[in-house]
Amino acid sequence: MFLGTHAPRLDEKGRLILPAKFRDELASGLVLTRGQERCLYAFPMREFERLHDQLRQAPVTSKQARDYLRVFLSGAADEVPDKQGRITIPPMLRQYAGLDRDLTVIGAGTRVEIWSAPAWETYLAESEASFAETADEVVPGLF
Repeated sequence: MFLGTHAPRLDEKGRLILPAKFRDELASGLVLTRGQERCLYAFPMREFERLHDQLRQAPVTSKQARDYLRVFLSGAADEVPDKQGRITIPPMLRQYAGLDRDLTVIGAGTRVEIWSAPAWETYLAESEASFAETADEVVPGLF
């Protein structure tokens, strides 16, 4: 399970050094793709395959399902970290997420999210106010 917040930097070649805590689980390969709120999702290959199997069950007749699959899969790129735990983020995905030098990488359970540091700070500031209020709506009876 991916947990925590990390603040790595993107180098001039568009490479990210994965946080040490995440490397073992991502060592055999991962899939980068567009995430919601203009971040990137990084899934371990096995988790991405499981998710893809679920998405394939969506009805092709649903425009909403087709649109989601197109956006989600057209931005996907598979990567294998090098011996130093680095991955190259494709230019198209860097542009989508507005990634510059300073990044925030968070663990989000079954996936990793990669944010530009300013975008993450803005998102977190906007989301913290409603965080406590929505916990019971997301998982009734949790607290």
